[in-house]
Amino acid sequence: MAKGKYQKWLESENLVLLEGWARDGLTDEQIAKNMGISYSTLKDWKNKYPAISAALKKGKEVVDFQVENALLSSALEGNTTAQIFWLKNRRPDKWRDKQKEDTNVEALERLDNILLEIKKDAVNSTKE
Repeated sequence: MAKGKYQKWLESENLVLLEGWARDGLTDEQIAKNMGISYSTLKDWKNKYPAISAALKKGKEVVDFQVENALLSSALEGNTTAQIFWLKNRRPDKWRDKQKEDTNVEALERLDNILLEIKKDAVNSTKE
């Protein structure tokens, strides 16, 4: 590897490129390949050069928020899979797989109540 290869990736136009790749959903391994470096080198650079780490983080956050919003919308629109995924991750205390104490009817009633709360929160947040 040529000395100082990281320097070109600290230039503003290349930081924007890194952010864009992250926003497009590329993994760090794919980004490293696009940069012409190994994944381990990218990990090192992320630790040594905050600008590189920040560009990747910023790009990923945008997509993460979009996916989170899409998942929430899908769950609120009645997508059962999205509802289950959301609840298992957001409310593991009540919705983890190991919990078997509720009957199916009770679980569905709880799901309806929680979804109603989520819908009310979503409506209230859009009014603000």
